[in-house]
Amino acid sequence: MTISSVNYGTSLLGLSVRNISKQLADLSTQLSSGTKANNYAGMGPDEGFAVAARAQLSNISAFTLTMTHVNTVIGAVNTSLQSLSKINDQVQNGASATPQNLTSTGQTTGQLTASSNLSAIVGILNTQVGDRFIFSGSATDRPAIVPADEILNGTATQAGLKQVIAERRQADLGLNGLGRLNLSASATVPITLAEDVAGSPFGFKLSSVTSSLTNATVTGPSGSPAGISVDLTAGNPNAGDQIGFTFKLPDGTSESIQLTASTTTPAPANTFAIGATPAATSANLNAALNTAITTLANTSLVAASAVTAGDNFFNTASAVSGTVVNNKAATPAPITGATLLSGGSPSNSIATNFASGDTLTVNGQTLTFVGAGANGNNQINITDNVQTLLSKIDTLSGTSKASTVSGGAITLRTDDAASFSVTSSNAGALAALGFSGTVTASTPPLRVSGTPLGSATSLVNGSTNTVSWYTGNNGPGTARSTATIRIDTSQSIQFGAQGNEVAIRNLVQQTAVYAAVNTPPAGANAGQQIGALSQRIASNLTSQLGQQTISDIQTDFANAQTTMKDATARQTQAKAAMQSLVDQTEGISQQEVASQILQLQTNLQASYQTTAMLAQLTLVKYL
Repeated sequence: MTISSVNYGTSLLGLSVRNISKQLADLSTQLSSGTKANNYAGMGPDEGFAVAARAQLSNISAFTLTMTHVNTVIGAVNTSLQSLSKINDQVQNGASATPQNLTSTGQTTGQLTASSNLSAIVGILNTQVGDRFIFSGSATDRPAIVPADEILNGTATQAGLKQVIAERRQADLGLNGLGRLNLSASATVPITLAEDVAGSPFGFKLSSVTSSLTNATVTGPSGSPAGISVDLTAGNPNAGDQIGFTFKLPDGTSESIQLTASTTTPAPANTFAIGATPAATSANLNAALNTAITTLANTSLVAASAVTAGDNFFNTASAVSGTVVNNKAATPAPITGATLLSGGSPSNSIATNFASGDTLTVNGQTLTFVGAGANGNNQINITDNVQTLLSKIDTLSGTSKASTVSGGAITLRTDDAASFSVTSSNAGALAALGFSGTVTASTPPLRVSGTPLGSATSLVNGSTNTVSWYTGNNGPGTARSTATIRIDTSQSIQFGAQGNEVAIRNLVQQTAVYAAVNTPPAGANAGQQIGALSQRIASNLTSQLGQQTISDIQTDFANAQTTMKDATARQTQAKAAMQSLVDQTEGISQQEVASQILQLQTNLQASYQTTAMLAQLTLVKYL
């Protein structure tokens, strides 16, 4: 008799064998895949941490890729800036070289080199990295600046720099070639020298006069327009006596003329002959002054005019001049910086007083007039003077060039004409300063307004008929802020660049102006004129305290790279920690799994042997 087969599958021994087989299969899968399981359920209770760690690893990978791309852009920017710095040195060295000899082209070697350098600058500023124009700010899809030929020569419908310089030259020289000064006729006594119109941005401005002339009465500059008087009716001066005149030029520089009384015949340069009578001496002084001013106008003034025209063409800065206004003195006179903002009559105060509680709004910021004890930049005493008010306005507007008052006319300056606005709650007091309504400045590029140009008195917005040299982004905010990326969960960097940043724009401007001016080599004052221009270009390319330099821009990008380097170091450590957590949670130890497999194989073999023995069991064998 035999025993019927036993259902080992449902027995404890059978279940044990199947469990061992399953464990062996799982361990074999782990050994081949390197992970604990092929689904999250099999990873264990710590898998939630591993999922979070994987998310962080993914973010780190994305940040790493982003920083790699940005470092490529910054590398290209730094290479470009280094090239611009070298060009700056080349142009400056060319302008500083002596002597400044004109070639047959009407330009010096330095100017001819500057023309080539301008083309190089355009190429550098229009550099692309991939499809990104790196000096166009946020407008990465278009070049930063127009071609060099277009900058200099313009287009069929828009004037270039050369035309703007030519027009400004006519306006600065004036119809009589004396730099917008009117000199009395040679037979007139006393001699008078005066600006042609008050508040004009063109030509010479009388700054001061000094005299050691015996018997002479010298007055001024005074009046509106400002004038100087030299009266020799009391008698002749002595040989060696001198008179000097100092003039302000449109570019902010000053030049002087000094004439010495002489008995030498003919009178040497920079002297005037003492005549037989005071009237004759006065005529000689008048003639010498006419010659000296004409020479200065055709040398330093022409050079300053070109530099200023370059500023009108390239710079976003602008200015607005008020009308000539008088104080309420017993004999009204043009206001000055010392004129008070309020006062009784008669006094050196503006015609209509500011009162406590009045306001002046500059670019949206309010300046309040108080009776006394003004505090900070947003308050001013009604007992303060015009110069104090101009300083407050300049602080609020942020201009880099101070506003001024000359000949009774105030000139307000701004670095950004597009955003400049001044209003007042006291319209009468504002009118007493020479302004009305909302005061705004003409938006650059600026062109001379009026015909003939030699008698023009103002500059106007020339954006519709003048080349716009910069074509990249020109919105609000800093150049760096035009490109911002996140390099960590809580950290971002800015890496934007614009071709119209102060340091870059100055290089483009000075190089273009130097390349644009052409002087007939045979001209009487050609050498002095180019010398005066070269001196100004060299000076303007020299780093100025408080003004952005190309090195400053490079420093910004170096800081961005350092920030990314630090972030990369932190992320490398974090990546190692996160990967370790994932490995510990999801990974296996091959040695441990292999050991477990060997143990299970031994157990399974023993189980199979036991099962086989039981499968052959009969009642006879059992008994």
